[in-house]
Amino acid sequence: MFVWTNLVLWVAQVLSGILSLYFWVVIVAAVMSWIEPNPYNPIVRILYSVTEPVFNFCREHLPVVFGGIDFSPILVIFGIQFLQQYLLPTLTRILVFGFA
Repeated sequence: MFVWTNLVLWVAQVLSGILSLYFWVVIVAAVMSWIEPNPYNPIVRILYSVTEPVFNFCREHLPVVFGGIDFSPILVIFGIQFLQQYLLPTLTRILVFGFA
């Protein structure tokens, strides 16, 4: 039983780390959108290729652009925080302890 518990906890920690990394990628991409860096820079291209699909999904499904200001990065950050602070611990407890 402890092997299953350790595996679930490890997976939860890895997912939490990935979500934390993506949180910072979203922050950097949002700040970079204010300064308009060179679009041919490889780092800029990687950041935009990682974040723009998620931002576009938010823009397509929710009205997140008000007065020319795009709030999709804020919505993505709220989603990451929800996943990290509520959904991930809840699923971990359910998988480790069951529904009791």
